[in-house]
Order: sequence, then structure tokens, then C-alpha cells
Amino acid sequence: MPALGVPTGAPERPKEAGGYLPVHDLPPERNEEAIKPAELAKIQSELTAARDRQALDSVAGRITEAGGQATPVPTDVSDEAAVERLFASAADLDQLGALVCAAGVLTPAPFAETTTAMWQQTLAINLTGAFLCCRAAFTPMASAGEGRIVTIASLSGVYATEKFPGLAAYNVSKYGIIGLTEAIAVEGKPYHISAICVSPGAVDTEMLRRANPALRPGLTPDDVAALIVALLDSPLAPASGANIPLFSNA
Repeated sequence: MPALGVPTGAPERPKEAGGYLPVHDLPPERNEEAIKPAELAKIQSELTAARDRQALDSVAGRITEAGGQATPVPTDVSDEAAVERLFASAADLDQLGALVCAAGVLTPAPFAETTTAMWQQTLAINLTGAFLCCRAAFTPMASAGEGRIVTIASLSGVYATEKFPGLAAYNVSKYGIIGLTEAIAVEGKPYHISAICVSPGAVDTEMLRRANPALRPGLTPDDVAALIVALLDSPLAPASGANIPLFSNA
């Protein structure tokens, strides 16, 4: 099944890395329960970025209450200047050790009715936004001699999986994320920067419910967040460049 939502749980940063920067898509209508952080008490130094300040403040507050440190930075990842400001804030961390790109939008429409504006917005946030964030993280990670990047694609972007109508722009953006991750892994290897992609099936998010109310999700945001935690807390180098499909019915 396709992923019509993105995980918005905030996984812990790697225990031996420096700062941790998750980039989420949290529009104002997002159900707050879908942004439940995973293992909040273990987050030591984090910048969390998304479009909605209220949702960001909620996540940061809960991390702080659990004994961690979090700085919310409202960011539109499709805006290059906004991403530059975000990473200028990240420069205050001791070391940017990990980046998770989980920002995403989905506007379903039949292919013949997909407007240029719909197409451009979807690719700008889902694909260009990930590119801008990964590029901004790459330089400080390379200077530090290490770094970990996790991107979020979808089964919608995986070859030979079932596709659904109305998702042309979304599917293309997720195919692109997988290719972007492979490219980062190749160029990051000399600098000990690992990049890995996670491609969930249907995740129980507000975006899924809006896009396809009839589709029954087989994954929760916490399921995907737990995998991201495990990836960031494990040796990634041997699997760098890989894409991990998460089948909802597995």
C-alpha cells in the first residue's frame, strides 16, 4: 500500500552524536496525537522544524519536560532562505550529528486534473525540501567527519509496488527521495556520512485520512519513529544508500 502520511514522532538523537535535527510536516490541522515523541527523555540536544509553530512548541515542551533540550524553529522547507536560517540555528549545536527529513504533503487529484501548481508544490516540499535540508547538513557533517541522514519516502515511490490513482505528483516526489538518498550515500562515503531511506506503507496520520478515508493503515507514526530511532542508534555505514520498505501487512 502507498504511504499517504509521514511519521511525525520525534525519535531520539544518536547517543554519541551531536545535535539532532528532525524536519517534520506539521500543518495546523495536524492531530497532536500524531506528533507523539518517542523516548523523549533521551533527547539531549535537538532542533525541531516544521511549518506550524503551535505544534512545534508542543513537541519541544514535552521533550523539555522529559529532561531533554529542544529548540523549535518554524520552517518552510521549500523556501531556500528559510532552510538556510534553520541550519544557521543548528550551527549553535556542538555538532550536527543526524538529520531526519520527514516533511511531506499530498494533494490527491486525477492525473488530467493535476494542476501545475499542485505538481510544483508537491515536489517543492517533498523532494526539493529534502534536497535543501540534506545539502545544508552535508557540509557541517563532512567537516566533522561523520553524520547520519534518514529520509522518508513511501511505498508509492518503490518500483513494482501497488500504486493508487490520483497520486502522480506524490509518487514522483517519493521516487526522487529514494534516488536522492542513494546519491548522498555515494558522495558522503569519503566523509563517513551515511544516508538511508525509509519507505512506509499506509501510516495512520491525518494526511492519510484526508487523502483516502477508505484506506486502512497498517502502521502508526510511532512504528516508523521507532525504526528511525533504531537506525540512528546503529551502525548505518554498511547499509548506506539502501531503501527500507515497510509493508503495512508484514
